[in-house]
Amino acid sequence: MSTSTSTREAVVPFEELMTRYEPVIGLEVHVELGTATKMFCGCATLFGAEPNTQTCPVCLGLPGALPVVNATAVESAIRIGLALNCQIADWCRFARKNYFYPDMPKNFQTSQYDEPIAFEGWLDVEVPPRDGVDEEPFTFRVEIERAHMEEDTGKSTHVGGATGRIHGASHSLVDYNRAGIPLIEIVTKPLTGAGDRAPDVARAYVGALRDLLRALDVSDVKMEQGSLRCDANVSLMQTGSERFGTRTETKNVNSLRSVERAVRYEMTRHAAVLDAGESILQETRHWHEDTGITTSGRPKSDADDYRYFPEPDLVPVAPTREDVERLRATLPENPAERRRRLQGEWGYSDLEMRDVVNAGATEVIEETVAAGATPAAARKWWMGELARRAKTAGEDGGAVDLLALGVTPADVAELDGLVTGGRLNDSMARQALDGVLAGEGTPTQVADARGLELVQDDSALQTAVDEVIAENADVVEKIRGGKTQAVGALIGQVMKKMRGQADAARARELILSTLGVEG
Repeated sequence: MSTSTSTREAVVPFEELMTRYEPVIGLEVHVELGTATKMFCGCATLFGAEPNTQTCPVCLGLPGALPVVNATAVESAIRIGLALNCQIADWCRFARKNYFYPDMPKNFQTSQYDEPIAFEGWLDVEVPPRDGVDEEPFTFRVEIERAHMEEDTGKSTHVGGATGRIHGASHSLVDYNRAGIPLIEIVTKPLTGAGDRAPDVARAYVGALRDLLRALDVSDVKMEQGSLRCDANVSLMQTGSERFGTRTETKNVNSLRSVERAVRYEMTRHAAVLDAGESILQETRHWHEDTGITTSGRPKSDADDYRYFPEPDLVPVAPTREDVERLRATLPENPAERRRRLQGEWGYSDLEMRDVVNAGATEVIEETVAAGATPAAARKWWMGELARRAKTAGEDGGAVDLLALGVTPADVAELDGLVTGGRLNDSMARQALDGVLAGEGTPTQVADARGLELVQDDSALQTAVDEVIAENADVVEKIRGGKTQAVGALIGQVMKKMRGQADAARARELILSTLGVEG
C-alpha cells in the first residue's frame, strides 16, 4: 500500500495530542566512514565519481570473490563506541542480512546482528530553548543500545515519475559506487520522558552526534550527501501507560530540521489514527521536505524476516584491551565540553556562542584567536563581514561555507592587527579584505599595494575638520546646544574629505575640541 505525496492524512494538533499521549522515539543513525577504501574491498570511496566506476567483484557480489575487513573502519567503529561511552566487545562477528533489492547486488547486506562491536552506551545532549519561549536549556541523556559495523547499499534513481519515488517511474538506474562503503549504525534505546520536547530532543541528539563524529574525524557527516542519515522511529502510548504503541520508521531523513519536523508530524498523525479507533501499521515511511508530511513506504520487517546467519567468509573481530586503550587515548575533547570551555575563555554570551556554533564558525574563530586576534574581533569578522560574503557566494545565495571563501584565520588575525595597530580603519580593512579574496596577497601586502593607511598627520585632519565646521553652521549650533550625537554627521563629511583615510575617533575628538564642547 502506498500513499501519493499529494495525499494528506488526518492529524491532531500537537498541543492537543500531548494532553492524552506520551511519545516514544528511537533514532537509528547511519554514518558513512571517511575511509579511503570500502569495507570489504579495495575500491575507492570518492563521492560524486562517475556511476559504477568504483566497483569490483567483491562489492558487486560476483561468484568466488572473498571479502577482507577494512582495519581502519574497525578502529573507527571502536573510537565511535568509546566516544559514546559504550562497552567494546572482546569478540564479535559479521552476519548476513538477507533481503532482495536492486541496490544490494549480493542480495544480502554484510552487517552485525546480535554481536555488535559496541553496546550499552549513552550521550548527554544539550537541548536549547525553543524560539520565542522563555525557558532554560536542559540536558537529556540518550541511551545507546548499540553501534555496529556494516556496509552501505548502492543508490537507485527512479526516472520518469513526478516524485522521484519508484511508484510512477518509467525505469530505474542503479549506481553501485556506494555499495560496500563502510557504515556504522548507531541505535538508541527507546527514549521516553521528553514529553512535548521529543522532536527537539531528536534534533539535538542528531546534531550532537554529528558534532562528535566530526571531532573524531571519522566521517565528513554531510547530511546533504548522505554521509549521515537518520531513521526516526515514533510511537505513542496513552498517558500513564507503560505499554509502548506500534512504531513507524521514517527513513533517511537528511537534515536536523527535517528530523524535528518528521518526528513532530508522525506524532500528530499517530494521534489521529488512534483517536479514530484504528491501529497504527508498523511500516517504513518517506519524509517529504516540500510538503512537511510522511507517506507510506512498505511494511516494516522484523529481524526474523531477514534470516540472519553468521557470515562464513569473514573471521571474527577480536580487539585486544591494549588496542582499545590505545584508541581511547586518541579521543578528542567532547564537543559540548569544548564549547563550554571556549565560551568561558572568549567571554561570549550564550546567544553569541549559539550563533557561532550554528554558523559552524567555532574552529575558525579558535584558530583566529590562536593567531593573535581578540575573541571579539574574531567573532566580528567571521560572523559579520565574512559570513555575509560566504552567504552571497553560496549556491542560490543560501549556502554558507566560511572556509570556502579562501580567507584563512591567519589573514583575519593579521587584518585585525592592522586595525588595532592604527594603520587601517574598518572601511579600509574591508578594502584590504577585497584584495585578499581577489588573490592579491595577505592583508598587509594588499594594504601596501593599494596605499591603504590612515592619515596620521593631525594638521591635515584639522584642516578637514575646520572646513566641515564652516560648511555646517546648523549642525554646529545643535552640537553646541548639547546635542552631541549630531557630531556623527560631521564625522562622515570629514571622512569623505579625507577619502576614508582618517581615524573616525580622532576626527570626533578634533571636532569637539575645536567647538569647545566636552565629549
